[in-house]
Amino acid sequence: MVGRKRGDISKALARGRDRFEAWRRTRKVGARIPVKLWSLAVKLVETHGLSRTSSALKLDYHSLKKRVAAKDVESDSVAPAFIELPPPSPTASTECVVEFADGSGASLRVHLRGCEVPDLVALGRSFWSGE
Repeated sequence: MVGRKRGDISKALARGRDRFEAWRRTRKVGARIPVKLWSLAVKLVETHGLSRTSSALKLDYHSLKKRVAAKDVESDSVAPAFIELPPPSPTASTECVVEFADGSGASLRVHLRGCEVPDLVALGRSFWSGE
């Protein structure tokens, strides 16, 4: 196995370093690092690790660590899903139960009996809007 010399970096990390250096040469004093460059740094952390990436790109270790942690939180959160309900068929049962729930823990359960089905879309909108 061929070892890496201290200071050697991969091509991807070198390209990232070059992009940061190019930005630093043209930036105005006090300008914030653009979101695209932060995204690149966070992506490089996945492959090369936090310490190696922060030193190669000359970024503050703790600032980069916060960005990586924020990305992990975003990817862990679950986006609400939309479920389209088909209209009931004439051969369907005359009884059904519909449950609505939101992210805060509130829920609504509607037990329908008979052949008349209320407007479930309007009911859902009313529930989620808090009206």
